[in-house]
Amino acid sequence: MRPGWTTRLSRATLAAVQHRSAPWLLTLCLGCTTAPGDAADASTTTNPDLTTSEPATATTSDVDPTTAAETTVDPTTGDDPTADPTTGDDSTTSTTDPTGDPPAIQIPPADAGLDYQLGGAYPPPPGVGVVSRDRNAPAADGLYNICYVNGFQTQPDEESFWLDQHPELVLRDGDDAPVIDEDWGEMLLDTRTPASRAALAEIVGGWIAGCGAAGYQAIEIDNLDSYARSDGLLDQDQAVAYMALLAASAHAGGMAIAQKNSTELLPRRAEMATDFVVSEECNHYDECDDYLATYGDAVLMIEYSDADFAKGCAGYPQISIVRRDLDLTTPGDPQYVYDAC
Repeated sequence: MRPGWTTRLSRATLAAVQHRSAPWLLTLCLGCTTAPGDAADASTTTNPDLTTSEPATATTSDVDPTTAAETTVDPTTGDDPTADPTTGDDSTTSTTDPTGDPPAIQIPPADAGLDYQLGGAYPPPPGVGVVSRDRNAPAADGLYNICYVNGFQTQPDEESFWLDQHPELVLRDGDDAPVIDEDWGEMLLDTRTPASRAALAEIVGGWIAGCGAAGYQAIEIDNLDSYARSDGLLDQDQAVAYMALLAASAHAGGMAIAQKNSTELLPRRAEMATDFVVSEECNHYDECDDYLATYGDAVLMIEYSDADFAKGCAGYPQISIVRRDLDLTTPGDPQYVYDAC
């Protein structure tokens, strides 16, 4: 899902609060062929004070971007979404340490201006130093870039890829039907066995490598809490073990990796090998102190109401906090909201 949701399925506002961008609000049906809309053009805003680590060497695929800002997969052809995105910008070079050591990993700078652009890439507002974008969007020049990857569920436009090419990696119920996250219309991926986790990590690891090749410094894996929507078929241990594999892929490429929401897994940070947190609505649900107790100031906060945003700004002046609209729209949309403190 874009963006993710926390594990509290009892939240009364779940149906009304749409925590994702409008292009991804698609109802899942077997055989759907609607592709997401194009993202806005990317920013060239620079931050001269920010020093970023160089990504590890990776191979860029020959998939043509649909726009200068985003590469998408045509679900009608079954094109492989594991291919690395092509940004059309060759200004980012990939290097490896001549000593053979893994590249240095850099977490997001503390209290930097934050923007959350999962609904489409656009030039970040002045003062932004950290931006999160979808893995098919290019990194923003001169900023600390976080690459969004839906690692535990399927994107609606990639349905045919999973069902046609990797049906064994889709979680099935007792009738052999895919288990669906009904709120977002996404199939859950099957993380129950070491073999399935390894196979999934190879695919998603390819996406992570693509993020590194595109110039991202960090990875945001969504739907860590899918087990809570699996009708009891998945559990926390499986999620943690799979997350550790994805963390290894990110670290091998010199990128940090975030825990996304899921406060109940904070005691297992060391097992997951996560480096920082992307938290949605922790001020609304009084979870922020839990994240800070585990990750220190390495917490990014996204809030969707003025009251929760103001609460966060007053309570956590040392933390990067952004106020966004629920659908994460782009400037020019009447619903677009952005504020920072």
